[in-house]
Amino acid sequence: MSRNYRFHNPEAPYFVSFSVVEWLDVFTRNEYKDILIDSLHYCQEKKGMEIYAWCIMSNHVHLVFRSTEGIPPGQLLGSFKRHTSMAVVKAIKENDRESRKENLLETFKHNGSKKSNVTYNQFWRQDNKPIELWSNFVISQKIRYIHNNPVEQGLVFRPEDYPYSSAVDYSGEKGVLNGVVVVGL
Repeated sequence: MSRNYRFHNPEAPYFVSFSVVEWLDVFTRNEYKDILIDSLHYCQEKKGMEIYAWCIMSNHVHLVFRSTEGIPPGQLLGSFKRHTSMAVVKAIKENDRESRKENLLETFKHNGSKKSNVTYNQFWRQDNKPIELWSNFVISQKIRYIHNNPVEQGLVFRPEDYPYSSAVDYSGEKGVLNGVVVVGL
């Protein structure tokens, strides 16, 4: 991994993007997105994750966050990804309405078998490409990018209309994830 894509400053905010292996469209079902929302909330409440912006797309997640309680940001993100990986795979296994179950589980198992540090399933790709946000201009730039992602994908006309994003918080309304730290854009 390039030196540019590492968590160097433990107190800085970071922009990260991470995707499901093979860019599988897992988050087309709201119950899987809700697992991520619950996990983000848990990280806010119990692990000191300060969230400035977030967006869950069909196969990837964007996040601007900062660690506030001494947990290194890479460790905090790793914990979130480990937990959500297990929780979403379990939800897929238990979902009787999941028509893609067999293919999804086989893909996770196959990707896990290729990695020496994965015990069984690999749900998330291992690259996060963290970018330290060193100025208000860069923070605003990344937040706009995150919020415009659903617009660029043709899911909504306005960023604040996409419920699985912090864009609604930035429009003055309340979003589905409590505790988003809204910064001036």
